[in-house]
Amino acid sequence: MKDEIDIVFLGLNDAGMRVYEWLCDYQGVFVHSLITQADQLSLVEEVAPDYIISCGYRYIIPEETLDIPSEGAINLHPSYLPYNRGAHPNVWSIIDGTPAGVTLHYMDPEVDSGDIIAQQEVKYSFEDTGKDLYERLEEAQVKLFKQVWPEIMRGDVTSTEQDVDSGTYHRSSEFDELCVLNPDEKVQTKNLLNRLRALTFPPYDNAKIEVNGETYNVEIDIDRD
Repeated sequence: MKDEIDIVFLGLNDAGMRVYEWLCDYQGVFVHSLITQADQLSLVEEVAPDYIISCGYRYIIPEETLDIPSEGAINLHPSYLPYNRGAHPNVWSIIDGTPAGVTLHYMDPEVDSGDIIAQQEVKYSFEDTGKDLYERLEEAQVKLFKQVWPEIMRGDVTSTEQDVDSGTYHRSSEFDELCVLNPDEKVQTKNLLNRLRALTFPPYDNAKIEVNGETYNVEIDIDRD
């Protein structure tokens, strides 16, 4: 039996860094490297780890790379799969009215479609912005991973196949289109407010509208009465 579990970690965002640093200090684990770019994936073949662990990694991983780790490749995704596979799940939960949450799942060649190890729903309300929900999802990701990792190390987890046909999937290009507000579009008030609060993420200027040749950035602040 090996003294340590070998890991190659793939990550980029704040939640990924927190999980990475936690794993680096975890007894019985050796994290060989932190990969943040697609051209670094050759390190996986060199190390041949027990696990690939991914959180916040923004690139699609080739199937031949996913096949290398002996115990599998695991991703921590900030959505309640199978809802909001793909990009900006915090935004699309608000836009589509779908459940928000975090999911730990095995990775396969498709995007966020592998078998689910564990997940936790995260509640949100009409006053929440995209940033509010994003930060809540970050906290939930880190908490879920810390809870489940000891079980993964012991081999005590079972996984559940996703029904991807019942879920939703969004590309980055859809977010880009969402950011452009049409001044002549007729919309229901609630739908417009949902769109604006989903796109409110200071200091980023997401929602934009052009009026009389001038471009304006739009944010919203909704308070409970």
